[in-house]
Amino acid sequence: MCIRYLGFLLLIWFPGGLRAQSATQSCTAPRLDGGFFVPKQETYSDGTTLSFTCNNGYKLAVKGWWATTTCQNGAWSHEPQCIDEEDCIAPEIPNANYTTSPDVWYKDGHVFRVTCNKGYEPKNRAATTRCNKGQWTSVVVCEKSFDSCGEPPRIPHAVIKHEYKEVFAADTQVYYECEDGYTVQAAEDTKSIFCVHGFWTDGPTCSKGTGSGPGQDVSAEVETGGGDTTNAGSETQPGDGSSTNSGLNEHEPTTISRCGNPPVVRDGVVVETDRMFLKYKCSRYYALVGPETVMCYSDGMWSKLPTCKDAYCKLNTDDNDLLKPAGVKFIEEGETVRLECKPEYYFDNYSEVRCTNGTIQLSPCCNRVQLKFNTC
Repeated sequence: MCIRYLGFLLLIWFPGGLRAQSATQSCTAPRLDGGFFVPKQETYSDGTTLSFTCNNGYKLAVKGWWATTTCQNGAWSHEPQCIDEEDCIAPEIPNANYTTSPDVWYKDGHVFRVTCNKGYEPKNRAATTRCNKGQWTSVVVCEKSFDSCGEPPRIPHAVIKHEYKEVFAADTQVYYECEDGYTVQAAEDTKSIFCVHGFWTDGPTCSKGTGSGPGQDVSAEVETGGGDTTNAGSETQPGDGSSTNSGLNEHEPTTISRCGNPPVVRDGVVVETDRMFLKYKCSRYYALVGPETVMCYSDGMWSKLPTCKDAYCKLNTDDNDLLKPAGVKFIEEGETVRLECKPEYYFDNYSEVRCTNGTIQLSPCCNRVQLKFNTC
């Protein structure tokens, strides 16, 4: 009697012992309409793995013709499911802004719209696909946007204070921080750069020690005739009494620090900064006119600047009698894209749209096979 009482007290004092013994639970057999699994039993112990597949006229709601599921403490790791063979499982689209569980599927005829991640855009502006008898009618591709940037430039003795990514959306701002013992030539210990029209703005320089004051960059200094220096970005011009011209002709090229901040070219961006020149490039949909390289003259004036002219066509599909309404489309000069035709021109028909000398040219509505073999 004493022994039984002692055992009862131990169970009260150490309830964890009972929980440990019942921590793992068995699983009941899963339900699988339209298919079968092996081995077939009424219950399965924890850790048991089943293989399953579907009968004719059905297919799995996941990729492949068979799959497995494992009993994990009373629940199956993946619920077996068979769907109609004309339905579609979720498409796999890299860089797309959507999440689906492994068993998500869509009925025949469902139209799937894709939203790409920041920094990406649908290739050829094609953002939808339709489930047609078990297959998606087209493959949606999320490609890098024309105005997004790749990884930020590597700067000696500096690291970026952001998670690594291969693509950054336009207007993204990232911060650098210098290695211990180095300082950035700015008022703060960190400095940022921006993604502008597909290119990163100039980054900081991390130098040893603190010999220069805020905003100064000793590597950008140039000597003057009197032995003094003028700093990068200074607006001091020859002839104001604070510096000399070193005997240079007023139209003789000199270091760009003498001219101050880089001039702004509308729809353009500086892609290369040298001690003696700047190089410009136009954004997508624009073409460079004039010199791509700009120099600084000794009189503090920049050489002739380039301009960026329009190099695209604009098409409003909502006002077009042939095309399926999809808003305004911009097409680069010389580029050919396929736009979906209205449903009355038959399903899966497209028109080839080309931009030539600022003028839109549209082909008749044809299906993919006709377009491929030029039989439209």
